[in-house]
Amino acid sequence: MTAGPSIVVEAVERRFGPRVALAGVSFTVEPGEIFGLLGPNGSGKTTLFRIVSTLIEATAGRVAVAGHDVATDAQAARRQLGVVFQSPALDVRLTARENLRHHGHLYGFHGKDLEERITASLGALGVAERAGDLVAKLSGGLQRRVEVAKALLPRPRVLVLDEPSSGLDPNARRELWDLLRSLRDTVGTTVVLTTHLMDEAARCDRVAILHHGRLVALGTPDELTRIVGGEVLWVSGADPENLAGGIATRFGVDARLVDGRVRVEHPGGHLLVPQIVEAFPGAIEAVTVSRPTLEDVFVHHTGERFE
Repeated sequence: MTAGPSIVVEAVERRFGPRVALAGVSFTVEPGEIFGLLGPNGSGKTTLFRIVSTLIEATAGRVAVAGHDVATDAQAARRQLGVVFQSPALDVRLTARENLRHHGHLYGFHGKDLEERITASLGALGVAERAGDLVAKLSGGLQRRVEVAKALLPRPRVLVLDEPSSGLDPNARRELWDLLRSLRDTVGTTVVLTTHLMDEAARCDRVAILHHGRLVALGTPDELTRIVGGEVLWVSGADPENLAGGIATRFGVDARLVDGRVRVEHPGGHLLVPQIVEAFPGAIEAVTVSRPTLEDVFVHHTGERFE
């Protein structure tokens, strides 16, 4: 196993004609981390997933997996990777074991070694008892487990997943996360995943937030929400633009207009609510106050709602 970071992303750019999908993104992923790439559609997270998994090349910059450059040494990088795509990549007409067997053949595994790998992967994912069942007869959650078992067949150092909870019910999502944590804690697998779900990103050890191809925030969920600090107020009114200006002037706070509502970050937001209502009688329709979330971090850095 190579020492050093599991993944290195250095000043990565990717263009599709005139469109810039990634613009100078840099970060590292340490061994044994669960690392999340969070962003709305069009943020560049899936493009970055495809570069890391050697499906496309960066226009500029460098990506390395376990010390292997994905552009100049793609084969070596692939040997360190297990990849789970957003769209199912199982043949539903085959059994779980048959799916893994065919996948193993692509890696050049045969005979006893391959069968031992299949048994170990299915066992680690808790689907060994369903190994002989047709994939078509498995629930969505079990199918996702077989997908991950297939990705782990070559015993990769890094597991990358694109929107892994896509199509799963809440119970299957919890089971999947229990599994990812178990892989991290028991065998030290590094997990990198893309997501647009705030609660999923909050479960990661660290999160990189992308917006229009740029990295706007990076850190643990707690570190990122502490940047926002205090509490977040959302104020609705018939004339939000004038309301934002009035609140900023009256209370000396940064009152931003975001999607037709006034947003205020304040250490004692709940104490500010009655003062705002009293200061602008009849102008306020609703006020909400909450502790900062990763969505608030996104708004804090971009000035836009996460959609």
